[in-house]
This record gives sequence, structure tokens and C-alpha cells, in this order.
Amino acid sequence: MAGTIHSLILTPRPAKLLPFAHRIPHFPSKHAAFRFNFQLSRSISKPVKACQQSDQIDGDGKKAHNDSGSVKGLSWAKPLSNFVANNFLPLALVGGVALGMANPSLGCLADTYSLSKFSTFGIFIISGLTLHTGEIIAAAQAWPAGIFGLVSILLFTPYFSRIILQLQLQPPEFVRGLAIFCCMPTTLSSGVALAQLAGANSALALAITVISNLLGILIVPFSISKYIAGGVGVSVPTKQLFKSLVLTLLIPLILGKIFRESFRGVADFVDQNRKLFSKISAVFLSLVPWIQVSRSRSLLLMVKPPVFLVAIGMGVLLHLILLAFNALALKGISAVSGGSRSVFSKEENANAVLLVASQKTLPVMVAVVEQLGGALGESGLLVVPCVAAHLNQIIIDSFLVNFWLRKDLSTDSTKVS
Repeated sequence: MAGTIHSLILTPRPAKLLPFAHRIPHFPSKHAAFRFNFQLSRSISKPVKACQQSDQIDGDGKKAHNDSGSVKGLSWAKPLSNFVANNFLPLALVGGVALGMANPSLGCLADTYSLSKFSTFGIFIISGLTLHTGEIIAAAQAWPAGIFGLVSILLFTPYFSRIILQLQLQPPEFVRGLAIFCCMPTTLSSGVALAQLAGANSALALAITVISNLLGILIVPFSISKYIAGGVGVSVPTKQLFKSLVLTLLIPLILGKIFRESFRGVADFVDQNRKLFSKISAVFLSLVPWIQVSRSRSLLLMVKPPVFLVAIGMGVLLHLILLAFNALALKGISAVSGGSRSVFSKEENANAVLLVASQKTLPVMVAVVEQLGGALGESGLLVVPCVAAHLNQIIIDSFLVNFWLRKDLSTDSTKVS
């Protein structure tokens, strides 16, 4: 075929010993050495390679071309697959948002069957399956970082709601909704899933998530009354929220851990396929924005685009402020508590706390708004900017996690080289 290299290997017949070598019984030593070398050189087969470019001619007298064009046509597939693999989580989240906006009927149908609860259940099943006992011990040893995370989520970050209330935006429900969003505990599943993908202390992230949401049932009404409502009575469905947390967080987490410890084959399979389980967890996580956007699409379209863009910008700014606040606080505490020996200086602990302490949960916020009964404005308008803020924080943090992973990969490659 045209353009190919043909290799012709010529192997001579094995050389036979010369007859006179058997007839002469004795030679001087130097002649004996000559005879041995002569026979050896004759007996070793040396392949001879003839390399040339051959152009095969077909029956019409034209050169036959190979399929290099088809190979070049597929050359873009590998870079594309690498890009998708390296950015799977943000692409899945953005895809969920786009699908919800393009065709909300599927997302609404999934919401009627409570698919978001099943996705959260699946995320924490995977968390239990991938949770090593050593990680639990590491989380217990990092308890000061866990305490800071809880204090930041429930006491420090709600104070930012006062700053948000100073903004002038129409409708005013957008501002109040984001202020209420500030008072919420951390996300139920997003922070833990992102911490796992980032290789952070996922057990610490789990502990902060569970405890902050349980304590949030008691603290959130106080925060809203103090910072936002100005004495307006706020009630939270304590029993309902507590039951939901137990069913969607604790039980699947415990079940996953029991399966891991009971069946050695399960633990080995999960450890050997951690990337696969990370992608499954990312798919489960992408179901949340898909369903939320599908449910809120009609409200989103009712809002004027400039106003909605301002609300999105406010949500992005809020999350960046929370990230900056927690990052600076972690750096400062690490410096005053022992430097490199502090639990705050360990990257896996700091990243886990930074992720979960900077996120706010949407389902609890929706439950609280429903209980307000319109005391702070139209419920739908209160929720709309928080939906955007919830999606923004997940997408922003997914890019942050992707940056950390690329940084670790480049560091490892530098060490190897």
C-alpha cells in the first residue's frame, strides 16, 4: 500500500563446518582461535533488512491510498474524551441546567417521583462504600477543623445576610431570599461529593454536613429572626426535617459502610474503581440542578433578564465572599495554631472545610420559606435567586475542585520527572 514501509528480512542458510576442520587434528593456538572465529562468523545468521517506500498500483493504474484520512478524522476524539473525563463534574452540572431549561417536563416528572431524594441517597451510599476506617480516625483527629466548620456555617456566615439586606434591588424578595439563604446550613450532598472528588477529608466533610444540618434545625429560626425578620415569628418543620436527614443522610451512609466492612470483595471492587464511583456520584449530583431548574423554569422566565442577571451576579458574589472568608480564616487559624503541624495546615482538612463551610442548602431554605406563609414576601420570588445561587456555588466549586486535581497532577508529574 502507498506510504507504507516494507521490511524484507533475508536469512542465509546455516553455514556448514568446513571439511578440513575435521581432518586436521591439531593447530597451533593462534590458528585454532582463527578457525573458531571463522566458523562462528559463518554459522551466525545475520538478518538483512531492506527498507523502501512502496507504491502499490491498482488495476486502473492509480495509486492506492490508505485510510489515513479516516484516522485523521478521528484524531479529535481522544482530546475530546480527555476533556470530558477531566471536566466531568462541571460538564454534568451545566448539562443538567441546560436540560432543565430546554425541556422541564422530564425534570418535573422526576420531581414527582422524588428522584432528588434518591440521588442524595445514592451519593451517601457511595460515600459509605468508599469510606475507609482510617478516614474516620483522621476526621476524629481533625476535630478542631470540624468545630471551625460548624461555627462558620451556623454563626459566622449568617451575619453576611445583614450586608445583603443593604442592597437595593427590585423585587425586594430577591434580596430577602438571598439573606435567608445565608442563614442555612451546608448542602446535604454537594459538599460531600465535591470533597470526595477533590481527594479531601471526606469523613470530615460528612461529619460537618450531618451535624450542621441537625443543629441547623434549632439555630436557623433564631438566625432568621435576628438578622432578617426583625422579630417576626419563624417556625421550622423540625420533625419533618429531622426525619428527612436521617433517611437521606445517615441511613445510606451507614448501609454503605456496613456493605464495605461485611464483604471484602465489595471493598476491593470499590477501591479499584474509585474513578467510576466518582463519576456515578457526579451524575447523581447533577440531578439536583436539573430538577431544581425544571421546577423553577416558569418563575425564572417571568423575571426580567437584567434583573435575573443581577440576582445571579449577587449569588456568585455571595459564594465568592464566603470562599474568601473561610479561606482567610483557615489560613489565619493555621498560622496561630502551630503552623505546618496544625490540623488546619493539612490540605485535605482545609479543602474539606472550605467546600462545606462555603455552601448553603436549598431544600432546607425552601422548607423554611414555605413555613413563613408570605411574611417576608412572595414565596416563589424568595426562592428564585436562591436556586441560581445554589447552582452557581456547585458549578464554581466544581471548577475549583478541577483546578486542585490538575494542580496535584502537575505536581506528581514534576516529582516523577
